[in-house]
Amino acid sequence: MNTASARLQSKWDEAKAKGMSEAEKLLYRSNLLGSDKRITNYGGGNTSAKAMERDPLSGELVEVLWVKGSGGDVGSIKMDGFATLYMSKLEALKGLYRGVEFEDEMVGYLPHCTFNLNPRAASIDTPLHAYVPRKHVDHMHPDAIIAIAASKNSKALTQEIFGDEIGWLPWKKPGYELGLWLEDFCKKNPHAKGVVLESHGLFTWADDAKDCYELTLEIINKAMGWFEAQTAGKAIFGGAKHESLAADDRRAVAARLMPAIRGMVSGKQHMLGHFTDNDAVLEFVNSHRMEELAALGTSCPDHFLRTKIRPLVVDFDPAKGNLDAVLEGLPQQVAEYRDAYAAYYARCKHENSPALRDPNAVVYLIPGVGMLTFAKDKATARISGEFYVNAINVMRGASTVSEYVGLPEQEAFDIEYWLLEEAKLQRMPKPKSLAGRVALVTGGAGGIGAATAQRYLTEGACVMLADIDTEALARSRDQLAGAFGADMVRTVEMNVTEEEAVAAAYAKIALEFGGVDILVSNAGIASSAPIEDTTLALWNKNMSILSTGYFLVSREAFKVMRAQGIGGSIIFVASKNGLAASPNASAYCTAKASEIHLARCLALEGAEAGIRVNVVNPDAVLRGSKIWSGEWLDQRASTYGTDKDGLEEMYRQRSMLKRNVLPEDIAEAAYFFASEHSAKSTGNIINVDAGNVQAFTR
Repeated sequence: MNTASARLQSKWDEAKAKGMSEAEKLLYRSNLLGSDKRITNYGGGNTSAKAMERDPLSGELVEVLWVKGSGGDVGSIKMDGFATLYMSKLEALKGLYRGVEFEDEMVGYLPHCTFNLNPRAASIDTPLHAYVPRKHVDHMHPDAIIAIAASKNSKALTQEIFGDEIGWLPWKKPGYELGLWLEDFCKKNPHAKGVVLESHGLFTWADDAKDCYELTLEIINKAMGWFEAQTAGKAIFGGAKHESLAADDRRAVAARLMPAIRGMVSGKQHMLGHFTDNDAVLEFVNSHRMEELAALGTSCPDHFLRTKIRPLVVDFDPAKGNLDAVLEGLPQQVAEYRDAYAAYYARCKHENSPALRDPNAVVYLIPGVGMLTFAKDKATARISGEFYVNAINVMRGASTVSEYVGLPEQEAFDIEYWLLEEAKLQRMPKPKSLAGRVALVTGGAGGIGAATAQRYLTEGACVMLADIDTEALARSRDQLAGAFGADMVRTVEMNVTEEEAVAAAYAKIALEFGGVDILVSNAGIASSAPIEDTTLALWNKNMSILSTGYFLVSREAFKVMRAQGIGGSIIFVASKNGLAASPNASAYCTAKASEIHLARCLALEGAEAGIRVNVVNPDAVLRGSKIWSGEWLDQRASTYGTDKDGLEEMYRQRSMLKRNVLPEDIAEAAYFFASEHSAKSTGNIINVDAGNVQAFTR
C-alpha cells in the first residue's frame, strides 16, 4: 500500500446516473469501483443491488438480487455479467441449510433461485450479499483494509480506526455460513455501515447506489490516512538489505532468468511470464524482512488463489552479480520448491481432495531486480503479478503497524483445493492449439507476416512482430491488439542484419513473454536485374537480409530455445525462387536458395533439442506484400512483358492450379509447421505456389 498516494476521489456523475434503473446504477458503480486498483484487484470483490422487477410469469413486482456473477470483474463487467435471483427464494434457502459441514451443497440450490432465466451463474458470495438487509452492498479488497484484516490484532485496529461505524468478523471461508454471519451482525448492529472480514476484505452497504459507492471510498480513505500517519518515519520491511540494479541491468538479468525458469515450469503446459520492477516490488525484494514475510504467504483468498501458497526467492545477490551461479543453481531451487509444495499437499489433503496440481511457483522474487510471475497465459501472469503487489502492500502496512499474519496453511489449502473451485476449473474451455506458445515474426508488418501473426493469435499464441517499418508496425500492432487483446501482442523495431538489434529483440521477447517457441523468419526484400546490371551492392543487400539475416535471427532463437529446454519450431519463409531459377533475379534466387540450405543445416543441429526447422516456399503473393510494390513490381512486369495490372493474372495462369496465392495461404502453412500437427516433421519444405513443376522438391 503506497500510503503517500492521493486519496480516492468520487467519480460519480449525477447527470450520467440520472434516469438509470437500480440495476444500471449497480453496473455504473461497479465499473467505477473496479477502475482503481487501490479499491480492488482484477476479478476481486463483488457488488450487488436489490431492486423491484416485474415477474415475467405473474406480472407482479418482486424483489430481485442483482449480484456480480461467478468469475466476473467489476471493472469491466457488463450488464450480462450479473446474476439475478429472486430474494424470496434466497430467503427460502435458509430452511434447507443443514449446517456448516454441508454449506457447499447450497451452491447447487442457487440456480433454482434464478430470475428471468438469466444464464449467468451466481457466485459463492451470493449469500453474503443476499442476507445483508440493505439495498446496495459493496465487497472490495482494498490493500489498506486487508492490511488491517491481516494484522495480528486486526479486531482492535478496526475498532481504533473506525469505532462502531465498521464492525469486524473473524476469518471464515466464503460461503453460506458467512452470509448468515453477516446477516446476524447487521441485525445486532443496525447502525453499522460495514464490516472488516479478518484476512479477507471489506463489506459496506447503504440503501442508495451513490451513497454506497461514496461510503466505500470514505472507509478506504480513512484507512489510508491512518496508515499514512502510523507509518511515517518508520523503517519499512526492516529497511533495505540490497540496492536495486539500474533499470537496464534489471531487465538484462530478468531476460536471462525468464527463459530458464520458463523451461523448468513448462512440464505440463507451456507457461508465459511477466516482469515487474515497480517501486513497491523493489522496496520489498531489497528489504531485510522479505524472505521472512514471503514465507508466510498471502492472506486474502483472492491473492492466494492467484499467487499460490508462497513465492520462490531466487538466490541472486545484486552486489555480487552472481547470475551465472544462480542459473546453475536454479534447477535445484525449483525442484526444492516442488518438493515443498508436494509436502504441503500431502499434509493438508482430504480424502476427496482433487489431485495435486502444478507444483511450481507462480511468483519469483529477485533481490535488486524485481518479480517474475508465470501462468498459463500472459494475462494471468500479469494479473498474478498485480495480485502479489497487492499482497506486498498488505504486508507493508500490517508489518509496520502490527504483525502480519498469513492464512493458516490448512485454510489456504482448503481454498486452493476447494471442490467448488475445482468444479470451476473443470468448466474452463479446452486450451487452443497454440496456447502458451510465443512467436517472433520478422517482417511482421507485411502481408505474410501480419497474416501469420493473426493465424497464431487465433490459435492462442502470443506474438511479437519485428520490422524496420515503424509506422506499419504500429498499424499492425493496433489492429491485432484490438482484435486479440493488448496482452497478446508486442512489437520491436529490428533490422535483421544488425547483430545487436537481433539480440536485443530476443531479450525483449524473453522479458515480455518469458521466452520464444516459434520463429517465423520472414523479413525480406526482392530485386530484379540482369546479371550484368547486378551491382555488388545489390548482391550484398540480398545476401545480407535474406541469408545473413536469417542466420542471425535463427542463431538467437537457438540460444533461447536451448535455455528453455522445451523444443521449438523455426519456420523460414523462403520462395519458389529458392528451388526454381528465374531470369533477371540471380541475387534474389541465390539468397533464397541459401535460406533453404541453412534451414536443412539447422534441422540437423536442432533435432536433438526438439527444435524443428522447416521451410514454406510461397510464389507470387502480391496482395498485402510490401515487396510487391515499387521497383520490384515494375521490374517483374517488365521481365514478363506485362503491366502491373496484368502481373497477378499472369502468375495465376502460370500456376498449375490456376489460383492466386494469398498471405493467408502462407500463414496456414506456417501454422502447420508451428503446431503439433507437424510434430514429427523437420527439414521439410511446403510449396504454397498453386503448383509449379520447376519447384517440385527432388
